[in-house]
Amino acid sequence: MPASLDLLDQHEQTRLCIGGQWTLPHYRALATRIDALRDRLDANVTLDFAALTALDTAGAQLLCELIGHERLQSLLAADALFLHPHQRALLQAVAAVTVAPIPLSRQGGAYAFGDVLAHIGRATITFWNHVVALVSFIGLTLEGLALTLFRPRHWRISPIVANLERTGFDAVPIVALLTFLVGAVVAFLGATVLANFGATIYTVNLIAYAFLREFGVLLAAILVAGRTASAFAAQIGSMRANEEIDALRVLGLDPVAMLILPRVFALLIALPILTFIAIVCGIAGGMTVCAVSLDIPPEMFLSVISNNIKPRHFFIGMGKAPVFAFLIAVIGCLEGFRVSGSAQSVGEHTTSAVVQSIFTVIVVDAVAALFCMEMEW
Repeated sequence: MPASLDLLDQHEQTRLCIGGQWTLPHYRALATRIDALRDRLDANVTLDFAALTALDTAGAQLLCELIGHERLQSLLAADALFLHPHQRALLQAVAAVTVAPIPLSRQGGAYAFGDVLAHIGRATITFWNHVVALVSFIGLTLEGLALTLFRPRHWRISPIVANLERTGFDAVPIVALLTFLVGAVVAFLGATVLANFGATIYTVNLIAYAFLREFGVLLAAILVAGRTASAFAAQIGSMRANEEIDALRVLGLDPVAMLILPRVFALLIALPILTFIAIVCGIAGGMTVCAVSLDIPPEMFLSVISNNIKPRHFFIGMGKAPVFAFLIAVIGCLEGFRVSGSAQSVGEHTTSAVVQSIFTVIVVDAVAALFCMEMEW
């Protein structure tokens, strides 16, 4: 028997007759019928379940929507619906978990301004949670670093050397090639602009300032963030997915000392070395272009740098490298520890580690540049 829902007026009394099979196959038809009768229903309508033959969770949810949560709870408590025992039990179970009526249909509309504000709010909360987690993890890493630094027996030299090879020496070719090409591009750009003013010699100053203070450390840090932060997140994330980190804790070993500190130490050593290589290769690329296109021989190029560029610019650039290295290593390890256990989660957090590392490096570099400008360094 198909589902039915009829509203009858009998002897100055309105009766709502509910009958048939209130099951999932009839859900759409019943939902449409309820929408049509919704405006005619009030608290004085008498409910008649005598013809109800079948009821499942879909039908019970529709009844909760039809009768109303509060009224249904009171009728069930008073045993006023005269249902079969199994139907009453099902309806009680559905009513117990239905806190508020669920709308049967939603009218499609434009993307409202309130939805934009809600999305901004959720994004702000997510960003704040990321910042809090990062600061907490930095504190945890510094605590482990303080406990290990003055205990040489606890230093894990083999993992440090292995990570140093992967994060530092293996990255030398790509860092050298990329910074050499960027140095050449900067030299071409400077020559193109400064030639209009007859000041092509100042291309040397442009290249030196750019790579000593900014480009050398920034390019090296971005490349390391792409290579190393993703590797750290994938390695630790895979260990977490395979429950290897839980096994370390069961064995009484500290995951911070075993997994995080060797990677942090290795990157603290590797990134300054890569930064120095990036500075040298970037200046070499600019010197090559100046020699070929601007008739500035290498001797004059190096002489201009030694006479006009102060050493503090080199130290400012090199001083940023340990800070960037620490942030990249911590972010990569943090995203690895946040993996939930699936392959999809490993991929998501690996991508997040790269994005967060590059974003953090650029923001910190911008803040450092503003600070140095205000201090007139």
